Amino acid sequence: MNIINKSILSAIYVSSITQMAPVEIIKEKNHLSEEFINKRIENMIKNGLINDDKQSLTELGRTSLRVILSGGVFDIIHPGHIHTLNSAKGLGEVLVVVVATDNTAQKMKKRKPLHNQEQRRSLVNSLAMVDLCVIGYEGDIFKTVEQIKPEVIALGYDQIHQEKFIVDGCRKLNLNIKVARLQSPIPEISSSEIEMAYGKDIHGI
Repeated sequence: MNIINKSILSAIYVSSITQMAPVEIIKEKNHLSEEFINKRIENMIKNGLINDDKQSLTELGRTSLRVILSGGVFDIIHPGHIHTLNSAKGLGEVLVVVVATDNTAQKMKKRKPLHNQEQRRSLVNSLAMVDLCVIGYEGDIFKTVEQIKPEVIALGYDQIHQEKFIVDGCRKLNLNIKVARLQSPIPEISSSEIEMAYGKDIHGI
């Protein structure tokens, strides 16, 4: 299946979660004409990949996509994040990123985030490799997993989550999901190191 068809299937998958018009998502991501997109969609309906409503994927269409789920705080975007998200996107066709809520971020970082959860979601959503960014649920990572139903959960090299904990939690939801631990970027860069270097001055940058 070619890249454009995969992009269209990815956009329709995203639209099923966001309720945005799939054609608008495709036009924004791929800069294709509406006429061209609609012709492709009609062709994929004939091939049993997209439902007649043009808003949802058939079972065949959904299984044609490999959805990757990744997550983090993403308060200070740095090259390490870009490396990690590019690596995650390389594992499949659709990359969904979960940003931690403000409360969760404060517990994890032991400080109030510089940017609130909506700002962080918008920032991550603007990255080219990200197909969709959502805000996580308080205290239960598996609610997002159940909503997205990814094929792979990609963990950053420094994330505390243990693979077995995630696999066991997914099994309780009857989801057969693989867990991938992404490699450390070189050179290693972290938000904590950036904040230590700038201290309180980072609030004024």
